[in-house]
Amino acid sequence: MNRAVVHQAASLLLGYPDLEWPDRLRAVRTALEPVPGADIRLLRRFIAQVEETAPLTLAARYVATFDRSRRRCLYLTYYTDGDTRRRGPALAGLKALYRENGWQAPEDELPDFLPLMLEFAARVPDAGARLLTEHRPALELLRFGLAAHRSPYADVVEAVCHTLPGPGPATREAAQRLARTGPPAESVGLVTLPVPRLRTVSDAPHAQETSR
Repeated sequence: MNRAVVHQAASLLLGYPDLEWPDRLRAVRTALEPVPGADIRLLRRFIAQVEETAPLTLAARYVATFDRSRRRCLYLTYYTDGDTRRRGPALAGLKALYRENGWQAPEDELPDFLPLMLEFAARVPDAGARLLTEHRPALELLRFGLAAHRSPYADVVEAVCHTLPGPGPATREAAQRLARTGPPAESVGLVTLPVPRLRTVSDAPHAQETSR
């Protein structure tokens, strides 16, 4: 199953393209070379589209893509809770989930930051897959937003969506309807594992809570 590979690769590819980006991109490309699958092909297509772009240029595009539109927000609880009181408990629940699975998230990043959630899913596959499935409406809305923006990052999010069970919503409106129902009442199942903390999410300046 390529699920954990896709989640780890997507975590790295959706991180801020800092000065270490070229090395990170090469490492991901090399790791994906022997792996088959349609989701992997989407990740390879993204890499092919951006690998010749200078890090500073890509960084500017990253900010324009993710930090200046409510429809392309990388903080997934925003899609279901917005800037409301509900978002605080949702973020606290994510932190508790990470701790109870033995995974220490960075203190300088909100726990619903998609690259961070994907790294967790790669390290703790069962709980991580259920977490991403719970946030599928947000992922699908992000995918539609990126596709409408003609962003190559749409391929990365689509690859993640391919790892989730069942068909996704066919339209953005259908995804919006799912998002309005909010997260399921049942909390994500916990699997207590001594998972070491690996700082593979880039230290991008995106930790502040945003009103996107």
